[in-house]
Amino acid sequence: CVQPSVPPVPNYKLSMSIPEWLQAIQTYMKMLQYNHTGTQFFEIRKSRPLSGLMETAKEMTRESLPIKCLEAVILGIYLTNGQPSVERFPISFKTHFSGNYFHHVVLGIYCNGRYGSLGMSRRSDLMDKPLTYRTLSDLIFEFEDSYKKYLHSVKKVKIGLYVPHEPHSFQPIEWKQLVLNVSKMMRTEVRKELEKFARDMRMKILKPSSARSPTKERSRGKSLSPHRRHASPQRRMCRRDKS
Repeated sequence: CVQPSVPPVPNYKLSMSIPEWLQAIQTYMKMLQYNHTGTQFFEIRKSRPLSGLMETAKEMTRESLPIKCLEAVILGIYLTNGQPSVERFPISFKTHFSGNYFHHVVLGIYCNGRYGSLGMSRRSDLMDKPLTYRTLSDLIFEFEDSYKKYLHSVKKVKIGLYVPHEPHSFQPIEWKQLVLNVSKMMRTEVRKELEKFARDMRMKILKPSSARSPTKERSRGKSLSPHRRHASPQRRMCRRDKS
């Protein structure tokens, strides 16, 4: 009997440039396709240690099932492990459209002084971005402009820390080290905050917020509301991901 075709997992070759390697990873994720079924094929608890999430990523490569935004971030981390020149960090967006809020996440990439991203979305311009952006704020504003095409207004942007390249790490991913309430800020203010944060990240002086205090998150331009609704992390990240 004919086996269903399974996309081959990309292998890094020394002849490849980093942009070519990232393109190969993104092409692989696109071959898995975006999951439109409404059924989540892989459970991803964001609080799990990195080692557990990497096991889930391995499972994704074995199963070759369609994925959504959060799974793409975990898979992107898994496939870029072992490339120490490539720094990876999560970027989350909360947007508003037609009376509803939407959540989306991509994997930010920093390499050789340039920023880009990997990811999956229903919208082709809300996932991967080439490794050409000189600053983190240029990358974030590019996403914000892409959202505007779909009449989504970006309310919040959350930036996490660089993810360690050690796949057996028991450390969880730091998803929201910086939280910006961008809808209440001027672009100049947003740029200033993002550039300070990016500089601190490059100097590796930031520590996970969980190490400082379990409830505090570094926040700008917003008050922390005590009555936030707690959906499950998986549902929250990709719920109604029109993106």
